[in-house]
Amino acid sequence: MELQDYEFLGERVKIIPMTEEHIHALFKAGQQEEIWDYMPRRVFNINDMKVLVKEALSDKKKGTSLPFIIMDLQINEIVGSTRFTDIDLKNRHLEIGWTWLNPKVWRTNVNSECKYLLLKYCFEHLKLTRVQLKADERNTRSLQAIERIGAQREGVFRKERILPDGFIRNTVYYSILDEEWVDVKKRLKSML
Repeated sequence: MELQDYEFLGERVKIIPMTEEHIHALFKAGQQEEIWDYMPRRVFNINDMKVLVKEALSDKKKGTSLPFIIMDLQINEIVGSTRFTDIDLKNRHLEIGWTWLNPKVWRTNVNSECKYLLLKYCFEHLKLTRVQLKADERNTRSLQAIERIGAQREGVFRKERILPDGFIRNTVYYSILDEEWVDVKKRLKSML
């Protein structure tokens, strides 16, 4: 199975392959500083967003990442971004990561629907055996969101990444396996 640019359409969200044309809308969505507290890259100005998008698109050309923008259909605005990354189709796994959302959609079903659409594609179309998710161990909001959908905690990679402010973070890894998808799917559908 080959991974291709693909649009995902839900009731509330539309997930669209990222292009350079999205830079300004992504920057507008990413204005709140708290979005970037635990991210590997911080966005303070339009040039930071240009770098983030260009790096994501460069990784896409290499075949290691497939970045998307997230459109909230209720307000008809781009509200964040996510990616397929660490793609290894030969071994049938990838990571859903680099997810960030504007705080106005925190605690809504935007993230749940995004994960539902992406995971459904991974397990039902790509026939993957494993999807990985991870977060900074200090990011309790993200850790709780990952656990709420039913991902299994695998462990902590200590001092895994140096953040832009010099902090060396520990990263908590989670996964969902193909045999767990049925239960995770039910859980996610109940959240929508």
